[in-house]
Amino acid sequence: MRFRSKRTVLIVCVVLMSLAISGFASAAPPKPRLAYTVHSLGSPGASSSGGQSINNRGWVAGYSNTSDDSTVHATLWRGKTPDDLGTLGGPNSAVLWPVKSNRNLIVGISETAEIDPYDENWSCSFFFPSETDHACVGFVWENGEMTPLPTLGGTHGFATGANSRNQVVGWAETTVEDDTCVAPQRFQFLAVVWEKRGSEWTAHELPPLPGDTVSAATAINDRGQIVGISGICDIAVGRFSARNAVIWDTDGSVTSIGSLGGIAWNTPMAINNGGQIVGFSNVSADDGGNFVEGAFYWSKREGIRPLGLLDGNVDSQALGINNRGQIVGQSCGAEGCTAVIWENHDADPLDLNNLIHGRYDGHLDYANDINDRGEITGGATLTRSDESVAFRASPKRGHWHD
Repeated sequence: MRFRSKRTVLIVCVVLMSLAISGFASAAPPKPRLAYTVHSLGSPGASSSGGQSINNRGWVAGYSNTSDDSTVHATLWRGKTPDDLGTLGGPNSAVLWPVKSNRNLIVGISETAEIDPYDENWSCSFFFPSETDHACVGFVWENGEMTPLPTLGGTHGFATGANSRNQVVGWAETTVEDDTCVAPQRFQFLAVVWEKRGSEWTAHELPPLPGDTVSAATAINDRGQIVGISGICDIAVGRFSARNAVIWDTDGSVTSIGSLGGIAWNTPMAINNGGQIVGFSNVSADDGGNFVEGAFYWSKREGIRPLGLLDGNVDSQALGINNRGQIVGQSCGAEGCTAVIWENHDADPLDLNNLIHGRYDGHLDYANDINDRGEITGGATLTRSDESVAFRASPKRGHWHD
């Protein structure tokens, strides 16, 4: 009888403590939401620009239209002041992917003074205002100087990303004529990792999957893991060149990471140091080569899985990821595209426009990269002038998403 009495007292005490804790929790103030201060980034000679990469030093790299809007130049913002990085002798240049190097290294693409003797469109033409017939290659910018990266014997190249070990990735043409190319494209291209030996950059090719004829690398982490695409030559800008999303591990082996169901546009955009990959993929084989994209996340443990959309939207792209697992990109619907953040791959996307602290006279259209401090860059449209501008969004201390 004494034992049962003590047990009853114990149960009552536990219940009362639970009620007290519950009451305290309900009385606690709600956590403030994640919030950002947003600033438009000026352009060297025009108002139109885009932010594509932000490293842990806060350097934003991207592109700006020249004063007559006929060409674009690679641009670097260290703080608020833009630096025009110039070109390799041709009309256009740009930084287009999250670069990720924290060692003063910027990579991108630039046209040269050389005219392409085969009149191919090449990958660069999709990103420049007009086709100029100039050859286009990858570049490295460091210490104020732009240096061309070698191809695999062909005319063209394309650089996308770099790590803090000064390894650069992209793709480059060979001299092999590929019968899977769609005219005017003629030559095979392969994924490349460039490394510096003394003062020279050397190219090492990365193979496609068995049965494929071409490959392209889009991102690299500090461990040396590389992601990209494998497929057929096609038009040299995604589509069936990206019928497989792949990872090259540190031993050089290439493996498919799967898809969301589509047979084209399966494109990894970024990989963090934990090996987490984000990108976009067609979501149905019925879409064929049409661009009907959905954002995805991949890890070795979980495989590939779709990321959520904003309510009412139909398409999405995941474009950048940091080492904390925060993902940025865009979600699109009938009214256009909106910059979003997924706090992790299990979370629903948040509209960055709803997280702006203070006033900002514009709409954030896409977020292309996020660094380990949570700073984001991308592109916005100003409300009053309808101009497209690069932006930097910085998290406000003391705020987080509940």
